[in-house]
Amino acid sequence: MNKPTSLRTFAAGLVLAFSTSAALAAAPTPFTATYQVAQGGQVMGEAVVTLKSVGNGVWEYSNQTHGTSGLAAALGANSTETTRFRWNNNAPETVSSDYHMEAAIKSKQRHTEVNWASNQVSVDEGKGPMTYPSVPGMVDRNTAPLAIGLALRGGKQTVALPVATKRNVENQQFKVAGSDSVKVPAGSFQAERVVRSDSDKAFSAWYAPQKYPMPVKLAQSDGGNLELQLVSYKNGN
Repeated sequence: MNKPTSLRTFAAGLVLAFSTSAALAAAPTPFTATYQVAQGGQVMGEAVVTLKSVGNGVWEYSNQTHGTSGLAAALGANSTETTRFRWNNNAPETVSSDYHMEAAIKSKQRHTEVNWASNQVSVDEGKGPMTYPSVPGMVDRNTAPLAIGLALRGGKQTVALPVATKRNVENQQFKVAGSDSVKVPAGSFQAERVVRSDSDKAFSAWYAPQKYPMPVKLAQSDGGNLELQLVSYKNGN
């Protein structure tokens, strides 16, 4: 699994796509979810995640992370990642993704484009595109948390995700490892704990899938011991 920068770990801090076997009953509902982002036990920022339909079976999923305290605030660190995916065969498939990170000491950008007619993925960080074959049901790392939540909503206990990274498609495996009582700013939940089963890197995400398609809490060591906790969730654009 590629190592994400700490400020984008919500999007790729959770960074995961459905295999074609993960059938869903209905398309997702638009929402806005706000998370508290902490690193090493100290709050460092806020992540606002939105999902909306842009018509013709295409959805826009956006994650904006702002440094609000500590070093992240001092550096003026902010990141935005926006993915457009199509709802195809009752599952999401990435069409394009744009990532921008700005801070006092550096900036970074990445554009990913999927040509489903030629089954090619193009990734460009400003030094020229890299290309590789796409995989049916593939999503980018930004939309992984949503893909997992929708799979759980559909009754899945294991999720196989073809995920587009910088150089190739990773076949990532996740499973429900138990049920835990979780308390976050948004409330208390009896949540399903999801772990990555094909990697030894610590990753846990807690979902209440019949209530929200996004995790209520996520903890990940890759990228700097990050933890995200749900603060609020609102349906609608």
